[in-house]
Amino acid sequence: MSPHHEATPADPAPLYAIRLKGHLGCEWADWFDGLAVELTADGDTLLTGPVPDQAALHGLLKKVRDLGLPLLAVHCMAPNEKGVDGTHPQKETYP
Repeated sequence: MSPHHEATPADPAPLYAIRLKGHLGCEWADWFDGLAVELTADGDTLLTGPVPDQAALHGLLKKVRDLGLPLLAVHCMAPNEKGVDGTHPQKETYP
């Protein structure tokens, strides 16, 4: 590290959306490290929120595997991505 290097604030954790086949109850949010749990009309569950790093993402995916629910999609959302209000993507984001 050079003496002229200035510390910068850490980048915010990227937002992820994880779509599962089947409905989970909102009480699962704590088990999924505080991700928002949204039940969709087509019978899927959408987990959304910040994930600090790849290790945390793999831990979440391991929990999905342990539940036995089919994993439909994992999407890393850009902060300015159309249809994202900061925490939840709109349904049109996922086929």
